[in-house]
Amino acid sequence: QVQLVESGGGLVQAGGSLRVSCAASGRTSSRYVVAWFRQAPGKEREFVAAISWSGGNTYYADSVEGRFTISRDNAKNTVYLQMNNLEPEDTAVYYCACKGGMVLTTSQNEYAYWGQGTQVTVAS
Repeated sequence: QVQLVESGGGLVQAGGSLRVSCAASGRTSSRYVVAWFRQAPGKEREFVAAISWSGGNTYYADSVEGRFTISRDNAKNTVYLQMNNLEPEDTAVYYCACKGGMVLTTSQNEYAYWGQGTQVTVAS
């Protein structure tokens, strides 16, 4: 079992920056892929970004490419999502999720463990 806890959400003005974190505990000795998803009010949850165990491979949704950066510190069992140039359309609950193995995927069904989410609100 792996437990994930997100933090760092909040309210920010459009054009601003925010960094959210995902701390993992439990069976973190195995290699795992971590992804961020988000769900805006009235919309389905969507993929944002994913990172491999080594951090050498990353993948982003087109909507955040060039504005968001995913990174990880395995010594701290923590994954970060740095969000720059935020837009009101980025307002959502942000969830981190993890899966075993090395393959990055955007499919939610592939991720076995999820955090409780952190709210990010971007004011116009």
